[in-house]
Amino acid sequence: MNLRDLEYLVALHVHRHFGRAAAACFVSQPTLSTQLRKLESELGVVLIERSSRSVIFTAVGEAVVVRARRILADAEDIRALARQARKPHAGTIRIGLFPTLGPYLLPHVVPELHNRFPGLEILLVEEKTAVLLDELRSGALDAAAVALPVVDETLHIEPLFREDFIFAAPVGDAVAEGDGPLDPEALAGEDLLLLTEGHCLRDQALEICAETGATEHVGFRATSLETLRHMVAAGVGATLLPELAVAPPVTPNPGIALRRFADPAPHRDIALLWRRTSVFRELLPEIAAVLRDVPGGLVRPLAA
Repeated sequence: MNLRDLEYLVALHVHRHFGRAAAACFVSQPTLSTQLRKLESELGVVLIERSSRSVIFTAVGEAVVVRARRILADAEDIRALARQARKPHAGTIRIGLFPTLGPYLLPHVVPELHNRFPGLEILLVEEKTAVLLDELRSGALDAAAVALPVVDETLHIEPLFREDFIFAAPVGDAVAEGDGPLDPEALAGEDLLLLTEGHCLRDQALEICAETGATEHVGFRATSLETLRHMVAAGVGATLLPELAVAPPVTPNPGIALRRFADPAPHRDIALLWRRTSVFRELLPEIAAVLRDVPGGLVRPLAA
């Protein structure tokens, strides 16, 4: 058994097709198939049920894949450890962000990340929070910026900043165009447009609805923050937008009126998470310091 055989097995589990798995591993299909049969012979068990139409993993095959993923992640950690030892601020690091944060935070911090770590290749991955956490635990990501709370004793949680929500409604809306900061209790009875299931912003907005007496607009759920923004501008209803999503370089929408809340404003707390055993655990606090220091006072830094 070797690591390459385990890579073939995991690739086949992902793609469920010998040809696509072989292409992903940059080998021929016969090579991949032969090596997997050798692996089965060595272990003395059938891992894969083969047919002309499908690839089905046996129960023991599924169990072996789980352990293979863990072994491959550990092997990658060893390689990363060696790279870090040779060049602590060089190499490649993979950082995940969720869709309602990444596009709005990155323009403010990427230039400084490049200035501070010129020899470091930072690969940025955008996924929903549940996927980010799974990939972080499996080793596919080295760190992930997510909204709190997160409970996982295997992960280090480094607080970054607190981001307020802004009330956004069509131009002419009486609540949005009132004077002064908006009392959160004024949301009582408001019918808010929200994102679809799986977005953490939806969960945060529902918590605010529960606290203030607002409700969800029935019959519509946006698949992205930009869709939500366009629906507000079209006069469909009001919503809550994160501070960074309404700040430059985001272009103001002339069809949307914005109003900030009075303190204590509805908000979300953002943190950078990484595995406690990560080979980057000496470097990641430095990266977190850059992510925490968003210029312009748009967010409030949280103590590490």
